[in-house]
Amino acid sequence: MQKIELHILAIANSENQPQSFVIILKEAKGKRKLPVVIGGFEAQAIALAIENIQPSRPMTHDLFKNTMESAGAELHEIIISDLSQGIFFATMVWELSTGALVEVDARTSDALAMAVRYNCPIFVNAEILYEAGIEMENPFFSSPGQAGGPQESSIEELQEKLDEALAQENYELAASIRDEIKRKLEQQ
Repeated sequence: MQKIELHILAIANSENQPQSFVIILKEAKGKRKLPVVIGGFEAQAIALAIENIQPSRPMTHDLFKNTMESAGAELHEIIISDLSQGIFFATMVWELSTGALVEVDARTSDALAMAVRYNCPIFVNAEILYEAGIEMENPFFSSPGQAGGPQESSIEELQEKLDEALAQENYELAASIRDEIKRKLEQQ
């Protein structure tokens, strides 16, 4: 199986599936994105870990990490290993204190929540990225510096474009606009 490394690009509400979120994974050395629908609890768990927010008591994924570390196991990598009827399947690869690698089946959302806690690589089976990946051109950011481009837009205009992108579920564009808003706010 050929594996391709991914990075988390964005997490957003899913308008097609209420009570759900979409996590956008981006190919590390390419332009393809992989959107994965996840539940609210897992989205919160991933977002808290990405933002380094420590809850007062350990959440389920934190508890599991603490337990595995106490047992001498470290998360080596996760692999989005299968796609069946629109559902992604994942494998967590654990390295035991003996050096042995053990593969454990997991929901993709839980595997991602653990990956951000361990800061371990996220991979996808190349066939899955070929089948379910999307390559989106970003017209808003395709020509930096052009009239009406992000450098000339006000924060208010960018916020409106962000709202439009989220309404259209264009999460890649939304993440780019969010980053531009953040950059402009830091410059103020």
